Amino acid sequence: MRIVIAGETYYPGSNGQAAFTIRLAEGLAAAGHHVMAIVPSERLATYTQEINGVLVQKLAGMNWTRFHPEMFVTLPHLGIGQILDRFQPDVIHIQDHYIISHLVVWAARRRRLPSLGTNHFLPDNLYPYIQFLPIPLSVKRYVLWKLMLDLYNLLDAATAPTETAAQILRGQPIHIPVTAISNGIDTHVFFPDPTVDRAAMRRKYGLDPERALFLYIGRIDGEKRLEVLLRAVQKARRDDFQLAIAGRGAHLPYLRNMASHLNLGNQVVFTGYIPAEDKPALINSADIFAMPSKAELQSIATLEAMASAKPVLAANARALPELVKHRENGYLFNADDVEDATRGMQQLLDDRAGWEAMGQASLARVQLHSLDNTIRLYSELYRSLIEARASEDIKIRRKTSKKKDRAIDL
Repeated sequence: MRIVIAGETYYPGSNGQAAFTIRLAEGLAAAGHHVMAIVPSERLATYTQEINGVLVQKLAGMNWTRFHPEMFVTLPHLGIGQILDRFQPDVIHIQDHYIISHLVVWAARRRRLPSLGTNHFLPDNLYPYIQFLPIPLSVKRYVLWKLMLDLYNLLDAATAPTETAAQILRGQPIHIPVTAISNGIDTHVFFPDPTVDRAAMRRKYGLDPERALFLYIGRIDGEKRLEVLLRAVQKARRDDFQLAIAGRGAHLPYLRNMASHLNLGNQVVFTGYIPAEDKPALINSADIFAMPSKAELQSIATLEAMASAKPVLAANARALPELVKHRENGYLFNADDVEDATRGMQQLLDDRAGWEAMGQASLARVQLHSLDNTIRLYSELYRSLIEARASEDIKIRRKTSKKKDRAIDL
């Protein structure tokens, strides 16, 4: 098949949508499909390059990193139709409802190409950036969903990474079928690796080789609720563990100031950005993964930790309970509840003997989320959409032909 994947984030993005888009595109290419990714350029130029078997078409964009480290805004582009005509795709798969996806969907509709959209969006993700607007939250929520649905209702089908996410989308006025397909995790990259020098990896990022280590890796933005972990560390009042917060994002200066104000010292370490080649080893060097967000439609970072056989301390919110079963492979605490998060930390720290069993439970639960399975399910869905569109086109041609025949008879 010839597949176009489009959205507003790809290399060099490190957020969840970018990670999924890259893995999907490269996984499909590795499976023998011809794949083009249409994404923003990190500079004021449109160009094409091949990355790991994927033809990456970058559209001229503006770097808005002063507002967010991974924010690029695509400039109006009149050549999307020409790009599709040269590549001749069989199916279109968008990842969001922003500028590039709009351009691609409208060009695809004019060419009667079947189209699919994966939803990575929740209004919660954008609330921190629009909280200054003097508008009721209910109105913000309505407008944000409407902007998304106005585009997705033009598609043939939609997917979401978990059944929780699919049910959230089905709860909106969406008029197309919604299927749950995991974002997937590359278990050839993330796995329990006993060869990792845990002490050396920890020292590389300024972490204590001796103390128990809670690790968060991901975007450091408001909806991740990382301040809950900082307050839980303070409330725990014990020095036998450390919390590492790895990544970059707009919320980082605020969290650094909070850690200083709470006098957390070296009990909380902000490691900065972790390059992809170090992520598996750093996760393997940790003891427990932490995910306090209450706006996760899946959480790739949590899947990576589970694939590495780690217990998880997670908020009991959105899709995280689909990944973490309380007291089986971790501890679920009430979202935004510092007291409950502290209890979770305490119980996990006091149950070191149970870490191995919890890690194995994480490993067992993650098997359904293998990238190989995700690629297979998307390939099957693409084929069904292509076949349905071909059947529809045959019916249209037959109907048109009959009308012409009747006109000749008259």
